[in-house]
Amino acid sequence: MHCDAVVASYPPIGDYALLGDCRSAALVSRGGSLDWLCLPRFDGPSVFGALLDAERGGRFAIGPAAEAPSRRRYLPNSNVLETTFEGAGGVLRLTDAMTVGAEEDKRRELLPEHEVLRAVECLEGEVEVAVVFDPRPDYGRRVPEIRAGRPGDFYVGDARDVLVLRSEIDLAPDPGRPGLYGRARLRAGERRLLSLAADRGDPAVLPPLGDAALARLDRTRRWWEAWAGRCRYEGPQAAAVVRSALALRLLLYAPSGAFVAAPTTSLPESPGGIRNWDYRYCWLRDASWTLEALLDLGYEKEATAFFSWLLHATHRHRRALRVVYDLHGEETPDERELAHLAGYGGARPVRVGNGAKDQLQLDIFGEVMDTAYQFVARGGTLDGAQGRLLAAVGEAVCRTWREPDQGLWEQRAGARHHTLSKAMCWVALDRLVELAERGLVRLPAAGFRRERDAIRAEIESRGWNERLGSYVDELDGEELDASLLLLGVYGFEEAGSPRMRATLARVEERLGAGGGLLYRYPMGRDGLPPHEGAFGVCGFWAVELLARAGETAAAEERLARLVGYGNDVGLFAEEIDPATGAALGNFPQAFTHLGLINAALVLAEGLGQAAAPAHPRKAEARL
Repeated sequence: MHCDAVVASYPPIGDYALLGDCRSAALVSRGGSLDWLCLPRFDGPSVFGALLDAERGGRFAIGPAAEAPSRRRYLPNSNVLETTFEGAGGVLRLTDAMTVGAEEDKRRELLPEHEVLRAVECLEGEVEVAVVFDPRPDYGRRVPEIRAGRPGDFYVGDARDVLVLRSEIDLAPDPGRPGLYGRARLRAGERRLLSLAADRGDPAVLPPLGDAALARLDRTRRWWEAWAGRCRYEGPQAAAVVRSALALRLLLYAPSGAFVAAPTTSLPESPGGIRNWDYRYCWLRDASWTLEALLDLGYEKEATAFFSWLLHATHRHRRALRVVYDLHGEETPDERELAHLAGYGGARPVRVGNGAKDQLQLDIFGEVMDTAYQFVARGGTLDGAQGRLLAAVGEAVCRTWREPDQGLWEQRAGARHHTLSKAMCWVALDRLVELAERGLVRLPAAGFRRERDAIRAEIESRGWNERLGSYVDELDGEELDASLLLLGVYGFEEAGSPRMRATLARVEERLGAGGGLLYRYPMGRDGLPPHEGAFGVCGFWAVELLARAGETAAAEERLARLVGYGNDVGLFAEEIDPATGAALGNFPQAFTHLGLINAALVLAEGLGQAAAPAHPRKAEARL
């Protein structure tokens, strides 16, 4: 597609790369079109939303005016994106970043809240460049007025939000369509810069172009290189681990320390389907995985900030934890549909907010308590208030573990007695008792110990199916679920025990999708029409389980196969189409990247290659 051909088309989900400044994020296609950007933060309304409506969503595109194939990469150890187009007339390079800087930079110069900086340069021959600038604020509901200022400056604003575009390519409106359009013929060695700055309220900051803009771009690259340089991982698939760490850092909301599950909403889990959810929030389900990954890779500052966010978020709801929170640990918006948007490739409805916030998911008790346990096991400390919070969470577990819930996958088919949910309640009490016995939390441990043992007895008698020779999804049930692999990962069952080996075999038999991929559960079990892809993180759980069981050769081979499902810049979606390898669902997905990192860390320890203390679970924790 030509850069300035605004047509109703949707690049494959895996054709996108992610930019970010740790407050918001943008998705840029292989063709140089910025098709997704929400402001002023991840969960804000989109300003560019062609991702969800190619005609009405809005985009900011730069690239060759004529058809040209492209290749791209992130600059080494950074989140600065470089896309190279090679056409008949010459070679063009587009460099994209959302600028970041150290605190001293912010004290020394006036900077906008957000800046997307784009540099386009002709490397060989002669190339005509086309630009489309078509913002559509409020999820495409508005076609804003674009006002011209000084030559090359344009303003898009309302009472609160101001966008300023500064361009070294001449842009002008087209009477037949909204937005600004421009072309420029570049010869070898010529470069043009465009800066889109966003501020909430007046006065707006106008960052200079020219050498000053190139300096900000270089500073951004060096900032990312310094951050990636702190990673202390040494082991299998090191490049994929570092890239996953960089992707996770893009999903960090720096003002609070929270991580969003994904920067997008409503990307479908099957083409044209209805499994379209808003993941721009923070799930407690991901908590212990996130903390472990950060600490074991060497990012103690980010881990401590996240742990503080977690305790803040859970404090108000400690007797009835929420499944999902917003970026500041508050309640997420109610789920609603945006009927005016066509949806990615026609996949509707488009949703914002998430109805999972009102579900009961018992597994989150285990994930929160395990997060605290992992934090302490790696040298962190708990104060008295934090200890009382954990005790209150334990009391909530004792009250509620016998109830049915929606399970790890927040299914909408009604509550059930999920084996994994009960096991995560066991994890919560097991970790709490261990902390108490070590004198790190003050509480009467005997009562919690009795309740913990009662949970185990219930699972052993009703969660194991003798006929199948496997743990099963529901108590007294017959179906399997890939989340059962977590029984061995979290230490409810030894990873190499006969029961866990048999459960892995049955999960592979019933839910295997080939190539190391796993479906999360049988199609249609969640109350929605069938058809979804293999769930990315589940394959990595199998790798971790194999590594914990000492099957390092099998784990290493499987890890290599799964890493191959990342896109050309190493990003993973929520799901993978087993037939084509295509990315499905929200993108990039933190859970998948966390699964990769944690599996690699456990495998590296098993191979004697880890440069960081590996994931201690209850049996091995050094408290």
